[in-house]
Amino acid sequence: MSTIALLGNPNTGKTSLFNILTDSYEYVGNWSGVTVEKKVGSIKKQNSQLVDLPGVYDFTPLSSDEAVVTNFLLTGEFNSMLNIVDASQFERSMHLTIQALEYGKPLVIGLNMIDVAEKRGLTFNLEKLSKSLHIPVSAIIARNGKGINELLSTLKQDLKAPLFQLNYGETAEQAIHMIQTKADVSRWIAIQFLAENSVIESTLKEKMSYPELLELRKAAAQNLAKPLSEHFFDVRTAFIERISKECIVKGSETPLTFTDRIDRIVTHKWLGLPIFLGLMYLIFNITFTWIGVPLSDKLDGFFGGTLSKGAESLLNAAGAAPFIHDLIVDGIIAGVGGVLVFVPQIFVLFFFISLLEDSGYMARIAVVMDRIMEFFGLNGKAFIPMIISFGCNVPGIMAARTIEQRKERLMTILVNPFMSCSARLPVYALFVGAFFVQNGAAVVFSMYLLGIILALVVTKILSVTLLKDEQSTFIVELPPYRVPQAKTLWRSTWEKGRNFVRKAGTVILAGSVFIWLSSYAGPGGFGVDMENSFMAIIGAAIAPLFIPLGFATWQAVASLITGFLAKEVVVSTMSIIYKVQEGQLGDTMKTFFTPLTAYTFMVFVLLYVPCLATVAVIRRETGSLKWTAFAVAYPLVVAYLVALLVHTVGKILGFS
Repeated sequence: MSTIALLGNPNTGKTSLFNILTDSYEYVGNWSGVTVEKKVGSIKKQNSQLVDLPGVYDFTPLSSDEAVVTNFLLTGEFNSMLNIVDASQFERSMHLTIQALEYGKPLVIGLNMIDVAEKRGLTFNLEKLSKSLHIPVSAIIARNGKGINELLSTLKQDLKAPLFQLNYGETAEQAIHMIQTKADVSRWIAIQFLAENSVIESTLKEKMSYPELLELRKAAAQNLAKPLSEHFFDVRTAFIERISKECIVKGSETPLTFTDRIDRIVTHKWLGLPIFLGLMYLIFNITFTWIGVPLSDKLDGFFGGTLSKGAESLLNAAGAAPFIHDLIVDGIIAGVGGVLVFVPQIFVLFFFISLLEDSGYMARIAVVMDRIMEFFGLNGKAFIPMIISFGCNVPGIMAARTIEQRKERLMTILVNPFMSCSARLPVYALFVGAFFVQNGAAVVFSMYLLGIILALVVTKILSVTLLKDEQSTFIVELPPYRVPQAKTLWRSTWEKGRNFVRKAGTVILAGSVFIWLSSYAGPGGFGVDMENSFMAIIGAAIAPLFIPLGFATWQAVASLITGFLAKEVVVSTMSIIYKVQEGQLGDTMKTFFTPLTAYTFMVFVLLYVPCLATVAVIRRETGSLKWTAFAVAYPLVVAYLVALLVHTVGKILGFS
C-alpha cells in the first residue's frame, strides 16, 4: 500500500479534502489551527493511504504542531506528497510548495478554492504552471468535491520525483554543497539546516562534524549580510513572482470584498466584542429557551415514563431479583437517562457553534479578543483553544499546540478547563429548569462569561508570577466568509454531539453503576438505607467544608466527587441518590437548594477540578507531573473562593 502525505498552509481545505478522499470525517473549520496532529485514512477505491498533516507555512517549526510535519518528513515512510495550495492566496502558499519540491519526493498540487480566486479576478493557466514546476497540477474545490475525480486519477499515475532545483546564488549554493558533503545529507536537509530548522538541527547534533556545520552556516550568513532563512525567502519570492506573471491572468478585482465589508463591523475596535457577546446570548436563548428545552422535555417524558415503566414491567415479568431491578431502573436508567435528556440542548448548541466555525467568524473572535488577551498575558491565538473547549476541554487543550511560545502555551492549557464544556451543560440545564426558567439564557451565558473572565484573571496572575517575561506576536489567518454547506454543518454537529452520546454509553454508564453500588452498599453490607451507604458516609465527611457555600448536604458533595469522572456524572449521581424519575429531579432540587445556592453550585461545578480525561491530556501535553498536579489543585481553590464570594454577595443583596 502506498502512502501519500497531505500538506499545505493552515485553512487551505486540507482536512475537507482528506474527508472526501478517504470517505471519513475529521474535524474541519473555516479557521486555522484545526489539525494539530497527523490523521491517517485509506483513499477510497485505491490501494493507498493518506496522511493529513497539520497546516504550516514553512517547514521550520515555530510550534509543536508544526514540528509534527518536519518530524514526519524525516522519519515517516511515504511514497509521494499532495500539496494543497490556496488559489486565492497563491503566492503565499507557494513558499511551502517550493520547499516540498526541494524535498525530492513525487509531488502533486491540488489548487484549491479556485472559485474564490476567480471571484478575485484570477485565472490560472494550469498547463504552464505544471511545466514551470515540473509536477502535475489539478484545480479543485474541496468543499463541494469539484475536480476530485481528476485529482484521484492523477494520484493513481506512476509519479516521478520532480526535476526542480532553485539556484540560491553562489554563496548559499557553496554552503549547501559543503553541508551535504560533510554531513552526508540530502540537499533538502542542508537547506533546512542553513535556514535554522530546529528539528533538523537536533538530528545533526549527533554528527561529529556539527561544530563545523555551524561555522559554515555562520560564515555564509556573514557573506550574505543577512540570515540564510531570509535569503532563501527572498530568492523563493522572486521565483514565485515570476511564475505568477507567467501563469496567472489578473483581471479586475472588486476593491472592497464582501468579507472586507463584514470585517469592518465585526472586528471593529468598539463593536466587535458586543457583537460577539450578543451572538452568544442569542445562541443560549435559542438553546435553553426557544428550541432546546421543549425538545428535552419530550425526551424527559420518555425516560421518566415510557422507558422506566416499560423496563419495570419487563423486569417484573421476568421475575428479576430486587438487586437487578434496582440496578437497572434506579442505577442505569436513572443515571444515564438523567444525562441523555439534555442531548437536544447540546445538539442545538453544537449546531450554532459549527455554524460560526464554518462561516469563518471564529477567527474574527480571536482578533477581537487580542487586545484584551494581551493585557492579561496572552494573545488572541490563545482564545481559539478556549473556543474549541466550549465543545470539550480535551481538544481545546490539544489545540494549544498551535501557540509558539512555551509559557503562553502552558498558561493556555492551565486555564482552559475554566471554559464551559458540553459536559457541564446538563448541570446548567437541570438547575436552570428548576430555578431560572424565565432567565435561563442569561444564567447560562453568565457561566460562560465567568469562565472566560476567570481564565483571563488567572492568566494575568500566572504571567506576573510563575510564568513571566515572555512576549509574543499575534498573527492569525482570516479566511473569507462562506455560506456553510448543509452536509458539512450536519456532520460537524453530529460528530460533536455523538461524542457526548458515546460518553453516556461508556463513562456515564460505568459511573452510574459504580455510583449506584456505592449508594446501595455500606459498612453494614448490601441493601442498606441510602443514608448508611458508602456514598453517604464519604459525602457527609466532606460536607461541613461546604457550609459557607450553602450546599452542605452529603448528596450535593457526593455528586461533586463523582463529577471528577466526567461532569455529566454530577447529574447522574443526583438522579440516583435522590431516587426520583428524570422528570421529577428538577422539583426535588427545590427541596435541597435555593436559587442562590443553586447558582453557587453551578459556579463551583464550572470552576472545580477538570474531569479525568482532561487531566490525562494535560499530563500528556505538558509532560510534567508538577504542572498536572497544579492544574488539578488550583481550580479547587479558585472554585471555593469564587463560589464563597458569589454566595456571600448574594446574601448581602438579599437573594435566597
